[in-house]
Amino acid sequence: MTSNPAWSHPVPRIGDDERRDRLSRLRAAMEKAGVAALLLGSTESLRYITGLVWHPSERFCGALVTHHRLIYVVPAFEGSRVGTLPRLSGELALWNEEDDPSALVADLLGPSGTLALDESLPLFVFHRLARTVGAERLRDGGPLISGLRMIKSPAEIALIRHAMGITCAVQATARAAMRPGVRASEIVALIDSEHRRAGADSGSTFAIVSFGAATALPHGADGDQVLQPGEAILVDTGCRLDGYHSDLTRTYMIDEPTPDFARIWTIERDAQEAVFAAARPDVPCRALDDAARDVLRAHGLGPDYRLPGLPHRVGHGIGLEIHEPPYIVRGNDMLLAPGMCFSVEPMIVLPDRFGIRLEDHLHVTESGSSWFTQPVEAVTDLHGPR
Repeated sequence: MTSNPAWSHPVPRIGDDERRDRLSRLRAAMEKAGVAALLLGSTESLRYITGLVWHPSERFCGALVTHHRLIYVVPAFEGSRVGTLPRLSGELALWNEEDDPSALVADLLGPSGTLALDESLPLFVFHRLARTVGAERLRDGGPLISGLRMIKSPAEIALIRHAMGITCAVQATARAAMRPGVRASEIVALIDSEHRRAGADSGSTFAIVSFGAATALPHGADGDQVLQPGEAILVDTGCRLDGYHSDLTRTYMIDEPTPDFARIWTIERDAQEAVFAAARPDVPCRALDDAARDVLRAHGLGPDYRLPGLPHRVGHGIGLEIHEPPYIVRGNDMLLAPGMCFSVEPMIVLPDRFGIRLEDHLHVTESGSSWFTQPVEAVTDLHGPR
């Protein structure tokens, strides 16, 4: 593996020792499931297991994991480039432009044994493999990989915590720049530059800046808004650090909050805290969604997904993908376990008026849970997010 670029953060990158441990645990899961090999595409799971970062295209590039071999399946003309990129050491199996990479995978797999597939592989890859390997030999490899990725190591938690801290500081800078007449695009540009200045992988991964009634739209409105006096403000943004995401939302007013805004904001904060209190090992994910909705229902909001109220799930897992398991949603019986990381964002929407979303993330510990960032405690907190 080649050396990584300069790293200026107080937490380390994920190293090869951790990736080798992941590979070992994946192989143990494969053996238990009776799987001969697992094919990783150009996905975040490829990065998770091998460290190789490759953007997907119509040309397959990935890795075949067997019980004893790690084989990178690579377009021949990209072989020299892959050889220079950070990754676990392994064999290179090259295919030329006129070749079918699925035939190469079939040859490497051999005439027998099942092949598990990365769940994020494109459908066209599946169809080619079904023809060359045989559909009866293909298995869903998603559970094998997600079972590993859901439980974050101390190194992963440290990276996420630092990334969240960067975004928390950026949120405070954005809040300080809010004034009547400012354009949402100006704040978006500021957020991106501040993420870059703090050393995020490549600036903001996204930034939603909404004013007034547009705050009631969970993912914002089209067009470039201009902040008017007395309007609600919602800012949802994040970055990546060694591939690991941050994702924080703050909702506030720069003027004295109206009584109705302050009331709904306080209910939102109470719902957040109810989820935090319920988050501990062996509790089903659905119970956390229930905890938030119980708070809203006690205040006459909802019930269920009805508005005014909470129109979507309470949270999502986070890691190398900004939305990944576990999902904190009704009907999800998955039990929480130490190392799981997810958002707490029980947004309250008052259609055509405003919406309030406070989003922080936590990780489950042996005895309960711990915030990555400390939620804002009061609607009048002039210091903004922490």
